[in-house]
Amino acid sequence: MSEIVATPPIVGTKQSQIWLALGALYLIWGSTYLAIRVALEAFPPLQLAGVRFVIAGGALLGWQHLRGARFPTLREWRSSLIIGVLLIGGNTLVTAAEQWVSSGLTAVAIGSVPLWVGLLSGLFGRWPARNEWLALGVGFAGVMLLNLGGELRGQPLGAALLLLSALVWSLGSILSGRLPKASGLSGTGALMLCGGVLDLLIALIIKESRPHDVTFRAVFSFFWLVIPGSIVAFSTFTWLLGKVRPTLATSYAYVNPVVAVGLGALILNEPITGTSLGAMALILLGVGLLARAKTA
Repeated sequence: MSEIVATPPIVGTKQSQIWLALGALYLIWGSTYLAIRVALEAFPPLQLAGVRFVIAGGALLGWQHLRGARFPTLREWRSSLIIGVLLIGGNTLVTAAEQWVSSGLTAVAIGSVPLWVGLLSGLFGRWPARNEWLALGVGFAGVMLLNLGGELRGQPLGAALLLLSALVWSLGSILSGRLPKASGLSGTGALMLCGGVLDLLIALIIKESRPHDVTFRAVFSFFWLVIPGSIVAFSTFTWLLGKVRPTLATSYAYVNPVVAVGLGALILNEPITGTSLGAMALILLGVGLLARAKTA
């Protein structure tokens, strides 16, 4: 995701367009967890994430340039590298974790990112207010239930990668609003490109295995991640930020875990346990309470 900028609603935008954009964002970003899981059947995680974001980032930068936007400055590229390492690195850790953890369970765990953002903000001088601590407590109770209930305990490496991913993504989200970077989709494309190139360099250094057993569904999932999952979704999200309140534009955080769990069960027959449903309910309740507390 990208920097959230508070902008007033634009009068005259059709409600149907807004809800169509929101629905697309809910379904597309909710489906990327399933797409990652399927694409991993053929592509190693670093190469999958690296090529995905190099193509998406390059396409966004090229499109913006054709529309007359300037390229990022050297200072902005430096910021994009830092933010890209964190945000795209966080996504790459999710990709790696899905080698062992189901797509639905991954989405539930990553649904706690807004809670980590609220907690880590204290490191930058903005500790949660009293009413925000309640929201954090409820949400982290869901995270604990997810871990202690045995859902992730059998996959310690996957659980560790998910925890690190949430922390890294949260830190990148905070820094994205503090470091100078190109505006709009140019900035998004630059950080994607930086993160993707780093993924590919690491894959080359560690001599990651080549793609294998390449199937139609794995290739389709890869292009789903590149085009709808990256280019379309980020463009839609940026458009929404100019039309509605940031809290509404970022409401995907509430819906994505539900979509991911449903798709994982429907298409891959991933199990849905009472513990995971309870953890998802607590995490989403905590995120909702946190959003309400921030706007109160």
